[in-house]
Amino acid sequence: MANLIVICGPQAVGKMTVAEALRDKLHYCMMMNHDSIELSDHIFGFGTPAQKELNGAIRETVFALAVKHNIDLIFTFVCAFDMPEDVDYLKNLERQFTQSGGGFYFVELFAAIETRLSRNETPHRMERKPSKRNVEWSRRDLLKTAERYRLNTDEGEILFAHHLKIDNTDLSPDAVADRIIAALRLAPVEKKEAESRSGV
Repeated sequence: MANLIVICGPQAVGKMTVAEALRDKLHYCMMMNHDSIELSDHIFGFGTPAQKELNGAIRETVFALAVKHNIDLIFTFVCAFDMPEDVDYLKNLERQFTQSGGGFYFVELFAAIETRLSRNETPHRMERKPSKRNVEWSRRDLLKTAERYRLNTDEGEILFAHHLKIDNTDLSPDAVADRIIAALRLAPVEKKEAESRSGV
């Protein structure tokens, strides 16, 4: 029975660093949204039909394997809550994991735009996400996306049985991870040495 924790929020809100802190504390496996984006971009070029198809296929395969082999997983995702297809995608993930006997936990992060613009240029982000190294383009894309889409739920909007919303403007990734673990009553999993190389 595999659990899936989705760390959701707008660009540069801190999804990756929170997911990494959570991975290290829980010993879950982790796939950030850019893992599949960067690979498919490298092969086919960003935004092409082939890139989009490969990006989706990678994620679909990872989720299916996690369920098949009972592997707990953390996934980072940017959701446009005003686009039904994005919400439906998350609902389908919820069904995929809960119908197999696992759990689905949705953690939504939000932060002030000034904080996100600052985090957009951190060295760790540049290292892990090559497509963000064009900082001028990335900054424009962040601001444009924030204007065009609703990247956080409205006040009181609950979409999932386990839906946690956290303002991490002034919180460290470790503090956010600790809050998630306590609120969702999550416990670390035991892993063999070979299974732990991507995390702890």
